Amino acid sequence: MQKLAVFAFLMGLSACGGTVSGDVGKACIAADRKAASSSLCSCVQRAANATLTAREQTRAATFFNDPQLAQTTRQANGYSNERFWRRYKEFSATAKRMCG
Repeated sequence: MQKLAVFAFLMGLSACGGTVSGDVGKACIAADRKAASSSLCSCVQRAANATLTAREQTRAATFFNDPQLAQTTRQANGYSNERFWRRYKEFSATAKRMCG
């Protein structure tokens, strides 16, 4: 269930288009899904700015092109991976609240 929720969230967020800034916003645009919206990608970037460091945003942006990497990260051992995943979940919830 967790895998499906993360995948669905990433696919929904990647339904973006237009011109935005930031690693997450650019990844959203680059995913170029059918329901593209620069407004949505900009909102997702604002959520990332509110919850993730610049380094974490760069890491999270990779999930748009490789959702399996999100699962690998979630399941990885180690304090830094666990800390990142907690912050990523906070970003995800914030983006859903702000942009959903």
